[in-house]
Amino acid sequence: MSKHLTKRAEDYSKWYNELIVKADLAENSAVRGCMVIKPYGFAIWENMQKELDRMFKETGHQNAYFPLFVPKSLFEAEEKNAEGFAKECAVVTHYRLQNDPEREGKLRVDPEAKLEEELVVRPTSEAIIWNTYKGWIQSHRDLPLLINQWANVVRWEMRTRLFLRTAEFLWQEGHTAHATKAEAIAEAKQMQEVYATFAEEFMAMPVVKGAKSESERFAGADDTLTIEALMQDGKALQAGTSHFLGQNFAKAFDVKYTSKEGKQEYVWATSWGVSTRLIGGLIMTHSDDAGLVLPPKLAPIQVVIVPIYKGEEQLDAISEKVDVIVKELRAKGISVKFDDRDTFRPGAKFAEYELKGVPVRIAMGARDLENGTVEVARRDTFEKQTVSREEVVDVVANLLEEIQENLYTRALNYRNDHITEVNTFDEFKDVIENKGGFVSAHWDGTIETEDTIKELTKATIRCIPNDAKEEEGVCVFTGKPSIKRVLFAKAY
Repeated sequence: MSKHLTKRAEDYSKWYNELIVKADLAENSAVRGCMVIKPYGFAIWENMQKELDRMFKETGHQNAYFPLFVPKSLFEAEEKNAEGFAKECAVVTHYRLQNDPEREGKLRVDPEAKLEEELVVRPTSEAIIWNTYKGWIQSHRDLPLLINQWANVVRWEMRTRLFLRTAEFLWQEGHTAHATKAEAIAEAKQMQEVYATFAEEFMAMPVVKGAKSESERFAGADDTLTIEALMQDGKALQAGTSHFLGQNFAKAFDVKYTSKEGKQEYVWATSWGVSTRLIGGLIMTHSDDAGLVLPPKLAPIQVVIVPIYKGEEQLDAISEKVDVIVKELRAKGISVKFDDRDTFRPGAKFAEYELKGVPVRIAMGARDLENGTVEVARRDTFEKQTVSREEVVDVVANLLEEIQENLYTRALNYRNDHITEVNTFDEFKDVIENKGGFVSAHWDGTIETEDTIKELTKATIRCIPNDAKEEEGVCVFTGKPSIKRVLFAKAY
């Protein structure tokens, strides 16, 4: 199966698209620009969702659900937000179909069924949520309001790629209201930390935490915090964002509270989100020419057991021993699959699970049955070892931890090797074109310079790192003074 996969060095984009389809993660749908997430791909999303949801609840957030449709008058209430998303909006204008009198058996939009007001299919939910919050918030006792929703959104993309950019995608969006500016800023920072922890500890994907430049900020935000990851092809991926919204939405929707002193004050806001593009990030951070490589903490199947046998009697004897191993692994919270299908040979099964990125494979044959052993293979390095049946559960548990750590270390080393400091624009262009990765360079702080660099190199400012040191320098492009370096890269 993996033999038919395009090599990354030949065509990275083709490799990515083929891998998603062949590993059974997702496929393009009949709806242009939309995808069908298949059970195996959705199981990865469910694992992500489960861990993130736990982390959100541990930080005091609750889940709710808000409508998919946003009346246009509400959507345009916060002007910067509306303007920022206007070109990506799908809009509902009618509410009924009817038989087409000119084409038998076909339907048309009923011209008499025009909505009094158009409904925007949510590209993001600030408008509908802040209109709702107006009724929920009256007093300082109602704050902070910490709400998250798991939902789908629509952003009408013309150039799409599975998981990374589709017209409809799944995500979570947190929306919080606070009594003070300091509390809201602290919330935005806290959620950036939550995302970074999730990316590094569960996805084994190292990230740079930082703030977006003014031109890259979320529409309607005073500040956007981000986590930026680096893919194997040297391009960056914005993996999650957390926005300090100031009082922009509170003022647009007149959301006030009565303070302890009895004064009417506008609340302060945040919003934050990650989406199914994380699956794209997971694929491009770890996978290889043989297929998917999944970190154990997010793998739908952590261990697969494949019997190698001749005849029913041998299979029954192997199955009896395997049942014990399966129960012990599951007792340790490890997900395991025993693949005893008789429609595929063991070699075909090995190839299938290699392609699907299952972290650990156990094989048991007639000789293993006699010797009381099994063969254990790890997906990240392809190393194999023979282990006694008595030790296999502990070996596998340790191996899963080792694989998780190894994937993170490998990705971190790649990322660190691809952060390059430059001081001239010629160096900048050379790194962007030939090495790839993050370019650490001084910037004069102007949108004009940022735009020109983007036009000339296709590289954008990914973030101003949280840990950027203050140092005097000159802008890599204009030579004007600069006090810190920022990270540029080509990005998805």
